[in-house]
Amino acid sequence: MAASTKSLASLLAQASLDDHDEVLNAANAAIKKSKTDLDAHHARAVALLHLDRFDDAVKAFEDVKGLQEKAPFEYAYALYKTGNAAKAVEVAEAEGGASRGMKHVLAQAAYRSENFAQAASVYRELASQGVKDEEYDIRINSGAVDAQLEWSGQGELAQKKKPEREDLAVFETAYNAACGSIARAEYAQGEICLKRAKNLCEALSDLSEAEKQAEILPITVQQVFVLTQMGRVDEAEQLATTIPFTEIKELSTRYLAQVNSIAASKDHSNPYLSHRLFHSSPKPPKTDQHFAFQSNLLRQDEYVVSLLSQKVAGVASSTEKVISTAPAPTLSPAVNMAAVLNAAAHSRNAATEKAALKEILPLLEKRPNDVGLILTITHLYVLTGNHAAAAHLLESFFKRLERSGDASDLDVRFAPGLVATLVSLYSQQGRPGASKSELAKAAEYWRKPHKSKTQPPSKALLVSAGTALLDTHNSENIKAAGEIFRNLYDQDNSDRAAIAGLVAAYSITDPSGLPSDLTSLLPEASRLVSDIDAATLEDAGVPLGTLTTTSVQQIEARKRIAPKPELSKPKKMRKSRMPKDFDPNKKMDPERWLPMRDRSYYRPKGKKGKKKMEGLTQGGVVTEEKAPATQAGGQQKAGGGGGGKKKKGKGGKW
Repeated sequence: MAASTKSLASLLAQASLDDHDEVLNAANAAIKKSKTDLDAHHARAVALLHLDRFDDAVKAFEDVKGLQEKAPFEYAYALYKTGNAAKAVEVAEAEGGASRGMKHVLAQAAYRSENFAQAASVYRELASQGVKDEEYDIRINSGAVDAQLEWSGQGELAQKKKPEREDLAVFETAYNAACGSIARAEYAQGEICLKRAKNLCEALSDLSEAEKQAEILPITVQQVFVLTQMGRVDEAEQLATTIPFTEIKELSTRYLAQVNSIAASKDHSNPYLSHRLFHSSPKPPKTDQHFAFQSNLLRQDEYVVSLLSQKVAGVASSTEKVISTAPAPTLSPAVNMAAVLNAAAHSRNAATEKAALKEILPLLEKRPNDVGLILTITHLYVLTGNHAAAAHLLESFFKRLERSGDASDLDVRFAPGLVATLVSLYSQQGRPGASKSELAKAAEYWRKPHKSKTQPPSKALLVSAGTALLDTHNSENIKAAGEIFRNLYDQDNSDRAAIAGLVAAYSITDPSGLPSDLTSLLPEASRLVSDIDAATLEDAGVPLGTLTTTSVQQIEARKRIAPKPELSKPKKMRKSRMPKDFDPNKKMDPERWLPMRDRSYYRPKGKKGKKKMEGLTQGGVVTEEKAPATQAGGQQKAGGGGGGKKKKGKGGKW
């Protein structure tokens, strides 16, 4: 073994850095002599990595005992390159980020496994160490992570919310800044950043024309999407025709480009043709898969194209399979999206919302805890103007989840999106008290530790709940709001919403409890009132604090006299609308619009008229009439109000 190791080491010393085939041959020769030589196996695995034979490298690590422990960095990198990012994260975490290289692998693997919060944390740690050679790469990768945090609904964890000057200096950072703006639906800003990225890329001198084209194509694909979202479909269609799809190397990007071109093209209005083109697009390999939010949208597009092609039964069947794979209730976007499209399939292209409700409501009896189905029915109720039914549906669903007591069910019950939906319905109904109560319950749940932590507490939900509690002007609620904003401030002491809420709450309950470093962040009172002229306000009519005899006289003297309203000239009536015997000099009766009996000068004629008038006049004399004779017990005799028996008609029958 020593001889083989020595010969291998001497060969590696003589070989060049690019001669990985020779290294692989030497390692294989050493392994034939001694299969337990870990150094030879290690050299072979490294050579396989350099030759981009990542699957063979992973197999080498899994077949040789002890090699994973000897070279964990290479093993984690091989797993990452073969598309097994989750396993790579486990290997890197087991080492605890022992080396800087392992931290880079951990960040990249966490990014690909869609654990963007972990990736952002690792990159912040790497950036804090200040290695100059890596500063540029870390800044680019951090921008990509921030964009993915925005797409995944965790925008509060992003380091940057708006592009800075340094982000627009290089085309990679400009492109990442554009993606972040697009994720926040800031399409105008995203278009500006995309144009900047394209111009910077075209101006590079160290790239060949082919390399520039490879970098510009994804930017152009993103521009098509932005123009479509901004409603500039004609421009998007024209730009899509300039994209050479076959030249896009990444199949995931090529697939998105072809799908977006179908959406932006007016020529593909035929749903059957769109369906054929959609399914003819190449599917990306395992190592180039879309992120979850992209896959969900693409699957949704596939179902929609199928529905437009009248493949209703197929969509209903495939979506039911997706729904059955997860227990209800769930917050999975893929499952809930499938539930919405399943409801669309069962509605069978109903013409009206009421007709769709008639078809979909029976599904609720089979799947009472289906979040996607419940939200679909809620939306249909809102479209028909029945907000009360929509609120009742959500309230009933929430009560069922609360009674279950299961931790995962409670996570769904207090999911920020569902809570926001119910609060919006309360707002439509004019029920601010119910809104505040619902927000307070949700904030209390997420602030307390609980078993199932499928998602972190929503910052937007906590801020809304704290603000609602402050508006109640109740001492207990204000104290609870102070605790909410205190927790937010402890997480991020630069958060303006947390600072404002903390000051608003503690200034009422306990001003001494405000953090000492918080006062430096608050603006001075003199600066806030620097542009206010007290004398001008008093002259405008602001009452003074103490009213003396002199001040009252001054205020009375400063009172403005309201100008007399100008009397509008009476409109001249056209002759065609005047009656024949109309006299313009004669004063018209002001009570002419009232019925004659309601006019003040009305006097009835005759005894009947006077008697009827007395009965109608309020306060008049009431005369009692004799009631018909009754039997014992107060019941009238049979025969009704006529009293006597009617004579039989001649020839009539009873």
